[in-house]
Amino acid sequence: MPTNPPRAVFVTRETDYQLLLQRHATRDQIRFFLETRGQSVDEAESRHQNFERAVHVARNGVPRHWRQAAVSRKDFDRFLFEPEDIIVAVGQDGLVANVAKYLDEQPVLGINPDPSLYDGILVCHAPHMAGSLLRAVASGDGPIVPLTMAEAKLDDGARLLALNEIFVGHASHQSARYDLKIGDRREHQSSSGIIIATGTGVTGWARSIMEATNTSLPLSREERALDYLVREPFPSIATGTNIRAGRIGSSESLTIFSRLNENGVVFADGIERDFLSFDWGRRIEIGVAEKTVRLVAQA
Repeated sequence: MPTNPPRAVFVTRETDYQLLLQRHATRDQIRFFLETRGQSVDEAESRHQNFERAVHVARNGVPRHWRQAAVSRKDFDRFLFEPEDIIVAVGQDGLVANVAKYLDEQPVLGINPDPSLYDGILVCHAPHMAGSLLRAVASGDGPIVPLTMAEAKLDDGARLLALNEIFVGHASHQSARYDLKIGDRREHQSSSGIIIATGTGVTGWARSIMEATNTSLPLSREERALDYLVREPFPSIATGTNIRAGRIGSSESLTIFSRLNENGVVFADGIERDFLSFDWGRRIEIGVAEKTVRLVAQA
């Protein structure tokens, strides 16, 4: 029985120029808005053009008999990803994390449209490499690396996945009260929240916390473990600071009991609008997810 050819799904997010167009409608209005503030539209427009060229080059590399599709980050939750898709993320590293939770083992090829803007930790390939890498992945020869994900499980059954990190705390990042438990250790705390990071995430938000607190918790992207970091724990008669940072092994979990009267949240990968409510009495367990992200790595 004949089968459908592979489908390359190009995932992107709006450029700064496109977002400006959404707000101001025309280039002339953008120019007027920026010039009245001592800025120029030229830089944003140039970056947009560079991005469009990168997408064009990458899409031209797709084998002619393959299918293609394109979806913007804002529409991920409405797009039907197929089992045989190969995802091509063109943009910054965070785009891979944004699309990860919508996938089910489909490989992800990260394309860096501008190495002068993006670090390229996850989007590590040049646009002209897209064609050869897509063929290699489709034939089973692509260099695939399974990236560990974190999973948060609320006591009502709700779940949240993250490729970078999970945040637990107050929606405004102000002081949050909760009980923290790992293994046989438990402590009542007040802090500006807890970050639970994967090996991918330790290079981002978690890294800034570790540098500020002189903490070192090296973790590889493939390692089946997570790091947790308590942000600004406050010592008082009722709250402690003994559990500040540590490792969550593959068979372990970090349990948090909410003491927040309102606006307690759990969100993943910096997407604050996509959150689980975490108010007084709720319990959440965070550990290594069974699911991974299959990233096309550098050979």
